[in-house]
Amino acid sequence: MAFRAIDRRQSEPVSEPQKILVVEDSRTYALALSRRLEAEIRLPIVVCQSLNELHEVVTEDRAAFTMAVVDLNLPDAPRGEAIDFTIQRHIPTIVHTASFDMETRNRIMERDVIDYVPKDSAFALETVVGTVKRALANRLTRILVVDDTAATRKLLAHMLKVQQYRVIEADSGAEALSQLQADPAIRLVVSDYYMPDIDGYELTRRIRRQFASDRLRLIGISSSSDRMVSVGFLKAGANDFISMPFIPEELQCRIASNVETLEQIEQLHSLAARDALTGLFNRRHFFEHAGKLIEEAQAKNLKSAVAILDIDDFKQLNDSYGHDFGDQALAKVARYLAQSVEGSGHLLARIGGEEFAILFPGLNAKAALRLSDHIRLDISHETLLVEDRPVTLTVSIGVAEIDGTGKLDQHLIAADRALYAAKHNGRNCVHVAS
Repeated sequence: MAFRAIDRRQSEPVSEPQKILVVEDSRTYALALSRRLEAEIRLPIVVCQSLNELHEVVTEDRAAFTMAVVDLNLPDAPRGEAIDFTIQRHIPTIVHTASFDMETRNRIMERDVIDYVPKDSAFALETVVGTVKRALANRLTRILVVDDTAATRKLLAHMLKVQQYRVIEADSGAEALSQLQADPAIRLVVSDYYMPDIDGYELTRRIRRQFASDRLRLIGISSSSDRMVSVGFLKAGANDFISMPFIPEELQCRIASNVETLEQIEQLHSLAARDALTGLFNRRHFFEHAGKLIEEAQAKNLKSAVAILDIDDFKQLNDSYGHDFGDQALAKVARYLAQSVEGSGHLLARIGGEEFAILFPGLNAKAALRLSDHIRLDISHETLLVEDRPVTLTVSIGVAEIDGTGKLDQHLIAADRALYAAKHNGRNCVHVAS
């Protein structure tokens, strides 16, 4: 008997990565869920309606699927066999089920699933989509697990890996501190209390001396029945505490809550550091970070340079074509600037109206002039359409070398004077401060 996966053309390549697999026998529910996933996650969706169909699709290319959302009970898999199939093939799996009770919960949690979502909720679709998004995001989060007992450490690490986190292990407080120094990408630490070299309280205090809570979250764990253990962790600077033995859902929710808090803090920091119109860093961020970059270059005996750029005749363009055109012009120039410095280590910001600043750490004035002229030339080739009429944008740029003496403000003033010299020389050119 032949089976086919709906929503998948026979001619479609099966080796494309990053597909979401939906296993659901209800066409209506599968269609609704697929549409929500495609709209919010923007990954291809492959739908199967039975275990037999699932066999066919995964056998063709199991590596194609980054995650699966699987119904607990299918007509040809009434006891969760479809879940076993995806897990055995190392496809991270989220379960959704029409009926839910403690027996069902226990059946699900016997398996290494990311999570389960009952269908009887009015927000079932939103919850499934949110769970998929969270699991995908977890792959970017590094968690350090600290416990001198190997069995406990391995169990916790495994539970977190099922949740798609990237896990690093340490068997002592000293090793944990070394790992944190070696890997600045670690965002969360889960630490036991009883350890022979450094106990959980002292480890927490030492971590807090180096990392603020908005940079690194810390969760204490212990199998002790003494409720003061949790108090000790929180007083030492931990953000949360979990008692052992773990209830998987509690562990999952507490870890996710702390990770989401970090993400929200990062979003707030980003909003505070970014210009709303262009998405570039703002003036405050530029001044807060430029000095450190200059010092790092100087430590390597390298010079630096700074450039100030603005759009030629911007006021006239605004008056002639309106402020909407002006906003479009600023956004377009900002995109080209961002593309020009992407991955270079240079610091770009919008520092005022139509003015942008670029710090070139490690480049002298001659190198900064050459790069600035490339930027100027690229922008001059671009146009904006106004009532189907092309309008050319050009920029003028002033460059000043930073020689290690004087404050950043003084070098910016020198670059600003060079910018005015470029304007005086006819615009659409680069001038270097003498």
